Amino acid sequence: MGPWLERNIVEPGKLPLLLALLSFVLSFLVTRTITRLIRAGRGPFRNVSTGGLHVHHVVPGVVLTVVGGFGAVASGRHGFGSAVAAVVFGVGAGLVLDEFALVLHLDDVYWTEDGRKSVEAVILTAAFAGLLLGGFLPFGVNELTPSERQNRGLLVMTVLGNFMVTLFALAKGKPRLAVIGLVVPFVALVAAVRLARPGSPWAKRFYRGRPRARARSRVRAYRHDRRWDRLRRRVQDLVAGAPDR
Repeated sequence: MGPWLERNIVEPGKLPLLLALLSFVLSFLVTRTITRLIRAGRGPFRNVSTGGLHVHHVVPGVVLTVVGGFGAVASGRHGFGSAVAAVVFGVGAGLVLDEFALVLHLDDVYWTEDGRKSVEAVILTAAFAGLLLGGFLPFGVNELTPSERQNRGLLVMTVLGNFMVTLFALAKGKPRLAVIGLVVPFVALVAAVRLARPGSPWAKRFYRGRPRARARSRVRAYRHDRRWDRLRRRVQDLVAGAPDR
């Protein structure tokens, strides 16, 4: 089954990545379904507790991620062992990132407004893995000819330049575009040259003495959020459940 998939579905060596992505998404969806049933008091599922301590699913998620990660390193990119390790890693990563907000805030914010960060982390991770699976690499490095690949200096400068552009996008308060820009460089380039979001490290450092730039930044961020926040929240509520009011 594995060799057939690599011949007909994915590029050679990318089967573990495909399995990890599928198991990651499935793990997140199943986990969210179970937690929503527990929240609604339906079904046979209940929270896991021991000695009065609520055991969050990020705990087994960390264990599975560690086991799957080391298993993947040990088994390489081919064979049955690599496929199993990829699935274990994907399931663990899904459990961990489903409670990303809890780890970030060190508090049980799962069903609060802050808990939406978990959904964003999962979507960004899935998108990033999907882009890697599709073969996107910085500035078309995957399209270099054999002779061009021999020019290591050009390759290093290309990757380094894309990395710097991504850092600019992060500094301007645009992490989503920065993550996508790791594999689709012109996305990060657009984010890097446009105005920074208010409150970002770039705005705090370079807009301090520029009131017009600060005002334009706030107006642009307000218009962007007003246009997209409602849709983004609806998608998050549909996938992960609405937070407590």
